[in-house]
Amino acid sequence: MSAEVIAIPRAALHEQVAHRLRQMLVEGRIAPGAKLNERELAEVLHVSRTPLREAIKMLAAEGLVELLPNRGAIAVELDEADVLNTFEVMAGLEGLSGELAAQRITDDELSEIRAMHFEMMACWTRRDLSNYYRINAAIHEAINRAAKNPVLTATYRQVNARLQALRFRSNQDGEKWKRAVKEHERMVDALTARDAAAMRQVLVQHLHHKRDVVVEQLRAASQAAAKASG
Repeated sequence: MSAEVIAIPRAALHEQVAHRLRQMLVEGRIAPGAKLNERELAEVLHVSRTPLREAIKMLAAEGLVELLPNRGAIAVELDEADVLNTFEVMAGLEGLSGELAAQRITDDELSEIRAMHFEMMACWTRRDLSNYYRINAAIHEAINRAAKNPVLTATYRQVNARLQALRFRSNQDGEKWKRAVKEHERMVDALTARDAAAMRQVLVQHLHHKRDVVVEQLRAASQAAAKASG
């Protein structure tokens, strides 16, 4: 019996390319402010420029990439004011997601989040930041889905896209990463208890801590750049 060759539909291909590009942006393999070189990316990702361009347009719609006239696409670079404003909105969205999820979550959804939490803890033990972040993001998305509010979910995804790379880098400090893990343990406890107030509180606090780490990193990078140029 001969194996069949299954063609990947164009839509599926550009979505796969977008997924891989998104990961490169989030993990800093494409630096904030860097130009996306289509020729190099097409070679690295083994795709033609057509699905690559479609993927870049997807990421621009998400807020990860900025399309500039006559300059092409660049990885979005947020300044401190952008970060503070975006985290302010995101903390509210996360808090509302947690509050509604605690009221509306099903037993199956809770079991899924618990399972992901244990998997994430294993990544933390191994100091596997890439997979830790992937599962961490999936947990936050699952909490948002459990809120069962499609308008909240659409808004959440749009705002969160702007912060993904910054949230990833905020876990690169050992003590702050440990604190984030503890906060995730409190989230699981609050969800299990169906405690809406506790869930809102821990998620807002979690986002405020992320914001503080990111601002600290931005200021340190700015000071380092100023010294290097001076």
